[in-house]
Amino acid sequence: MKIVEQIKQPIAFEMDLFEQKFLLSMSSKVALLNRITTYIVNRKGKQMRPMFVFLVAKMVSNDEVNERTYRGASVIELIHTATLVHDDVVDDSNRRRGFFSVNALWKNKIAVLIGDFLLSKGLLLSIDNNDFDLLKIISIAVREMSEGELLQIEKARKLDITEDIYYEIIRQKTATLIAACCSLGAASVKPESTHVETMRKFGELIGMAFQIKDDLFDYGDTKIGKPTGIDIKEQKMTLPLIYVLNQASKEDKKWLINSIKNHNKDTKRVKEVIAFVKNNGGLDYAVEKMKQFQSEALQILNTYPSSKYKNSLELMVNYVIDRKK
Repeated sequence: MKIVEQIKQPIAFEMDLFEQKFLLSMSSKVALLNRITTYIVNRKGKQMRPMFVFLVAKMVSNDEVNERTYRGASVIELIHTATLVHDDVVDDSNRRRGFFSVNALWKNKIAVLIGDFLLSKGLLLSIDNNDFDLLKIISIAVREMSEGELLQIEKARKLDITEDIYYEIIRQKTATLIAACCSLGAASVKPESTHVETMRKFGELIGMAFQIKDDLFDYGDTKIGKPTGIDIKEQKMTLPLIYVLNQASKEDKKWLINSIKNHNKDTKRVKEVIAFVKNNGGLDYAVEKMKQFQSEALQILNTYPSSKYKNSLELMVNYVIDRKK
């Protein structure tokens, strides 16, 4: 059995019901909107975020979920989908998960409006049901994701990024949404309990490991949907590169920064930078840090009693750093 199916097994019923509720939560009186949202739903990814919501809810409550849990999962997925649609516009990207992106098929103006529509649907789903605690969790995540993206853009212009700033960027950009999924799951069944913060921290640690793994793919040779060296071409400073820059001699540092600033479109030069990072311990250092975050996440899980939901979350933590794409 595929690992994702194995993770999903204890919540298969909830995930099937969630899909029906999620489609309903997107509905509109405008035919064009429904056509586009159906297109989006039919090309869904692995749905890791709703899986986190349901697994955490069931683990902390000994098997309980309720309508709030379904709404929490829907809100997360609506807002996550909105950010992806907007990201494709910002990045001028024509593909998403191997299919044409919304902006490629319907142009930027419609894509931006679709993103806004999904965002408002998510907010209203919470407001209409008085889920203000869940709305606060998700609103903080949206704010942090925007700040993280802007911080990364600001730092890419100057290339003056330290390891601490890198962690802050990935915490905001990636980890905050997974943290929101986990704290939403806990808050949906055990509002105002200590589980809400414990699970937020757990999700944040997984998110940190997840993003470092993503950054490592930029140095790999496997086909993972994005070409090798794309982060360097986009002047994104990731952990392997930051580590090597901090360790490099003055001369090497000058060459690296010059390569990233002025020669990032030169394929041969990008390959030389990748080789330099590999040969100077950049990847080993990043793997070590990623495993630290993984280990801390597993320590939090170990404070909970054994259950099939806990087992699935353990599988999820390990899948995050063992995945091949």
